[in-house]
Amino acid sequence: MTAGTTIQQRPRRTFLFLQGPSSPIFAKIAARLEAFGHTCLRINLNAGDQIFWRRGGAHNYRGSIANWAAYVEEFIRRHSVSDLVLLGEERPYHRLAVAAARRLSVEVFVVEMGYLRPDWLTLERGGMSSNSHFPADPQQILQAAAGLPEPDWRRRHTQTFLAEAAYDLLYNLPNVFFWFLFPGYRRHAIFHPLAEYAGWVRRLAAAKRQQRAANRLIGSLTSAGTPYFVYPLQLETDFQLRAHSPFNSQKEAIADILASFARHAPAASRLAIKVHPLDNSLIPWRRIISKQSTALGINERVIYLDGGNLDLLAEKSAGMVTVNSTAGLHALKQAKPVKILGRAVFDIAGLTDQQPLDAFWAAPQAPDPELGAAMFRLMAASIQVRGNFYSVAGTDAAADAIAERLHGNTVNQPGAFIDPPPRRKPQKRASASRQATPARNRS
Repeated sequence: MTAGTTIQQRPRRTFLFLQGPSSPIFAKIAARLEAFGHTCLRINLNAGDQIFWRRGGAHNYRGSIANWAAYVEEFIRRHSVSDLVLLGEERPYHRLAVAAARRLSVEVFVVEMGYLRPDWLTLERGGMSSNSHFPADPQQILQAAAGLPEPDWRRRHTQTFLAEAAYDLLYNLPNVFFWFLFPGYRRHAIFHPLAEYAGWVRRLAAAKRQQRAANRLIGSLTSAGTPYFVYPLQLETDFQLRAHSPFNSQKEAIADILASFARHAPAASRLAIKVHPLDNSLIPWRRIISKQSTALGINERVIYLDGGNLDLLAEKSAGMVTVNSTAGLHALKQAKPVKILGRAVFDIAGLTDQQPLDAFWAAPQAPDPELGAAMFRLMAASIQVRGNFYSVAGTDAAADAIAERLHGNTVNQPGAFIDPPPRRKPQKRASASRQATPARNRS
């Protein structure tokens, strides 16, 4: 199967929804698909899943994860499921369901936060990142994007942190206090929800102070005239990091980047490390980074930021290094060099820097503007929809667009489906990250 392939039209299909975001969007998508004449089913794995479905077609799975693979495969057979819709195909339950779906020739569709944030969502056929079918060959991208319009970058939908936090509480607290309703359920998250909320309370208490400090540091960096690089941290729980990178933990990535920067970056350059805005503060990143950079002799050249405007920070930078954060897309849009260490849908020759990290610091390669523009046009047209997870208008708009694409078999179209997937999942390291070593003398 090649670029431009479409799914064979089926007049009436049965969609099975598994876990989605802590949002009403999956229920809204199902309502719209049923209006097209399709059947929509859901398997609830916990009480939070029940709360965010609240419509017909639901089945509760209360067994163990050990028995889940057999259950979901039999469910797909019994109900003649044609399409599987989920968020996070690398979650343990979802990996097993996706494997069953592929054995039974069931199409898989992944809904996620948008690559082109803030008010876009991702809808991909088959998977994301390492599993993505989006083209990786520059010529295929240029050809598929020819004639596509420039995306409308104006923000159409907004959502508040309060709404996101409220939905998160509504999903997770019932799972904590009513766990006995689904005794076999096992969370995919690293931290217990109550620990996460405690961490958030601590972070929010210091947010204004941290923001002021970050703004001062960014102002100082951007006005100093000395070169600096940006490294945006990802969430430790992010499956982009957990499943689509060679690192077992972000700590390994930090150690690699700091060691490489110490040995190979120009002596006058600096490295700005910015914590993720949704980090729960349970891992002491500042202390970890300070300890390692001090051991490497570069503590004064490493700036830690908890807050501030990432776009403004990247705009004046010499480039960005990231495992596979979508922040890299924002840097590419600004025509900044970007070095990817994991797997990302936008890690494409001619777009991101393909040199080893050690060489990146001294001679970062800027993206080809024509290829960059083509990739953004193709991405927006084929695997992105406008909307969000946490506002009424945003979920309505996204549900309309997603249901329309699922019904019309236009996901990854035009021309953005390559089979087999052109990327490979990186192998995880078997041992701990290399130890930090002192910076070498530079000539």
